[in-house]
Amino acid sequence: MPTWSSDQYLKFNRERTQPAIDLAARIDLAAPAQIADLGCGPGNSTTVLAQRWPGAKLLGVDNSKAMLASAQRDFPDPTWVEADIASWAPTRTFEVVFSNATLQWVPDHATLLPRLFALVATGGAFAMQVPNNLHHSGHRLMRELAVSPEWCRFFPQPTREWHVESPAFYYDCFAALASRVELWETDYIHVLNGPDGIVEWYRGTGLRPWLEALPDEATQSRFIEDYTRLIAEAYPRQADGRVLFPFRRLFVIAYR
Repeated sequence: MPTWSSDQYLKFNRERTQPAIDLAARIDLAAPAQIADLGCGPGNSTTVLAQRWPGAKLLGVDNSKAMLASAQRDFPDPTWVEADIASWAPTRTFEVVFSNATLQWVPDHATLLPRLFALVATGGAFAMQVPNNLHHSGHRLMRELAVSPEWCRFFPQPTREWHVESPAFYYDCFAALASRVELWETDYIHVLNGPDGIVEWYRGTGLRPWLEALPDEATQSRFIEDYTRLIAEAYPRQADGRVLFPFRRLFVIAYR
């Protein structure tokens, strides 16, 4: 599992939080009492849930000490728990089990999601959002750069990437368990100041497994330089110098 920097992640706080806002707004529950936010990170998604349901008791779960320290510092009211989602086994259920842009890092969704859905109380909901752009230019260029003659020696084994399935997979996963399943995709088009903005975005998430496979900071910097050149070619500037950065996300809500 890659390590995380809350400061790097929150450079794009507004863009990263908007999907959590959109997901929470679609959950058709009036007043859930207990909510678990899986992969809560620095607490931005947990705060969305607190604003949506101010009377709920909130639990934030993450396996990153750095992210949880940031969450505890900025948002002291929820309960924060350090745990791995893949093995987390609470002793109670929740009216809402929520996950924003986290489960793509956890493998074997066919096993994982029924287990997480079992944590939902009767009448509650499981709600997840995952990026669904692994084949877009930003990720494709990481893979192409890693297998290039200059860089392939640093990556003898495939570098861990995301675990995201099709909408049909997620429907089948929940259809036999849930009373109702809702799925949708949204293309967010972020306006960034330039190609460097796209690189900074991925430094907080998708680039981390690649960078952590490299031996030192100097080598990481060279990889970033080469990647930035490729990104500049793939994402041309608009007339005002900015770049458009499309980012597709997949949403699922399953009601018990």
